[in-house]
Amino acid sequence: MPHPYVLLSAAVSLDGYLDDTGPERLRLSGPADFDRVDEVRAQSDAILVGAGTLRADNPRLLVNSAERRAARLAEGRPEYPLKVTVSGGGDLDPALNFWSTGGEKVVYTTDKGAPKATAALRGLGVDVVPVGPELDWPAVLEHLHDVRGIRRLMVEGGGRVHTQLLQEGLADELQLALTPLLVGQPDAPRLFGPGGYPGGVRNRMRLVETRPVGDVVLMRYVPTAPGAGGLASAADRHWLELACELAAQCPPSRTAFSVGAVVVASDGTELARGYSRESDPVSHAEEAALAKLDPADPRLPTATVYSSLEPCARRASRPAPCARLILEAGVRRVVTAWCEPDTFVPSADGSGLLSARGVDVVVLPEYGERAAEPNRHLLGG
Repeated sequence: MPHPYVLLSAAVSLDGYLDDTGPERLRLSGPADFDRVDEVRAQSDAILVGAGTLRADNPRLLVNSAERRAARLAEGRPEYPLKVTVSGGGDLDPALNFWSTGGEKVVYTTDKGAPKATAALRGLGVDVVPVGPELDWPAVLEHLHDVRGIRRLMVEGGGRVHTQLLQEGLADELQLALTPLLVGQPDAPRLFGPGGYPGGVRNRMRLVETRPVGDVVLMRYVPTAPGAGGLASAADRHWLELACELAAQCPPSRTAFSVGAVVVASDGTELARGYSRESDPVSHAEEAALAKLDPADPRLPTATVYSSLEPCARRASRPAPCARLILEAGVRRVVTAWCEPDTFVPSADGSGLLSARGVDVVVLPEYGERAAEPNRHLLGG
């Protein structure tokens, strides 16, 4: 399911709160961080906020810098990013700043909430999109990507929205501005709520940047735990990108594909990586990676194998194809980018073999071109 790059953005106190319990919005950031957020907004195709945050904060969600808006126009983009909100019940106040400022707006709601939202916003030029009996985040992101052409989505809250997107493995990045304040009110809103997250309590995000911005500290994290249930997560895309990078390291061959593979535990820990012909002239990527692990490793049954090319179902160089090696290792989830062409093995269907044996196979075809690139000499391209 293609969807936009989802960036969660929030400012929190040292003790993890988004706000206090007072009637006025607590300003956690200073001028330097507000300007940074304005820059991130200008770089985004759309900005999303939950209906609860609209009611509580009445934000405008604009790009405030005239220079940044002019740059967007010069690039052929709208002056303002698309403004997006989600509301399960469709209870929306048409008098809020959100509707009367900026450019286009869209509301995602349920089938039941759509008539109420449409009636409340009639005459405001707002697109109301029902996504089913429940608020379905994958459907929201798919519509934004496929229908609205959104490639980069900035999510500014609130905590419930941030929590749901992380729990469903749909966030690609978290930008957290840690502010030098303590709230200390147990009833104040927190950034993330309780519940199950991909990878469980052992999951660690990967820190990609930290820097001071005025008197706050910006920390950028990316998730690392794989998705589940046939859905691709942000971490799945990260690890599959790595597999494609490994494929480019393969010694060139005229008789075999260049493939990269990574084995990742359910908590996001990289267990092993490999690439074709890494260890000997006929080794395959999944074979090379799995050979580095103890077959009795208890993490294997809940691990994911990421391979730039679907694992082979048949091979001439060795008795055991990679699909069988994966099954013998007990791995129950595989993410791949590219179905094997008939170049060397007619009607290869490693994904079908794995699926028939109960393995959850996820294909991300948007990475197909990248996976094929090191093999152009074999494909006539």
